Amino acid sequence: MSLHLERIEWMPSPPLAPDDGPIDLDHLRRMTLGDAGLEQEVLAMFSAQSARIIGELAGLPAEGAMHAHTLKGSARAIGAFAVADAAARLEAVFSSGSDPSQALAELGAAIANTRAAIDLMVRRS
Repeated sequence: MSLHLERIEWMPSPPLAPDDGPIDLDHLRRMTLGDAGLEQEVLAMFSAQSARIIGELAGLPAEGAMHAHTLKGSARAIGAFAVADAAARLEAVFSSGSDPSQALAELGAAIANTRAAIDLMVRRS
């Protein structure tokens, strides 16, 4: 019996409990099994990764879609759904060959907002 595989378009799942902040804290807690130390660690890693990737994307590299895809997955993992959505839009723009300027600016703003929230969360602990 042959296995038939087909590519489907990813549709992000809405958070189980909507959150108005840049990071869905309930989602983050579920993903880190409630381990506050792990939460801090993954937030710090995401903050550093997102700063690095947005810097690389500013140069409009050939692998821009791949960078946006990576950021999209990382953002979803920690509950930064605004960043994930903006990264998904940028990934689509890169893949279509359209001008990425507006999508890149939106992603930059979402990342800045999320990194500011992460800074506050890390300082509080």
